[in-house]
Amino acid sequence: MDNEKFLKEIGKRIIDRRKQERLTQEELAEKIDVSPQMISSAELGKKAIRPENLYKISMALGVSADYILTGEIIDKDIEYLQKKLQLLSSSKVRCIEDIIDSCIKLENNIKD
Repeated sequence: MDNEKFLKEIGKRIIDRRKQERLTQEELAEKIDVSPQMISSAELGKKAIRPENLYKISMALGVSADYILTGEIIDKDIEYLQKKLQLLSSSKVRCIEDIIDSCIKLENNIKD
């Protein structure tokens, strides 16, 4: 994979996760003490992200740096989800379980 495509994929994951967390570029920049232009450049894949900023972005967005870089879910990402699940009532956790089961069935149907 060429570097330009790699940086654009990283940027897309940052955008998607930032929007999922309902943050603007300015809010994310403020959270991690960087300029909004740095966030914009990272999301557009125009510049590589310095390691310390990659770490800050991943922490602010509640995902692993591995996810930002590769899109792969690792144990750290599961831990983030587990912490969120612990904040829910048992009935809500069961609802989430149903949603996960439905997603698994859908995924299996797509592969068949």
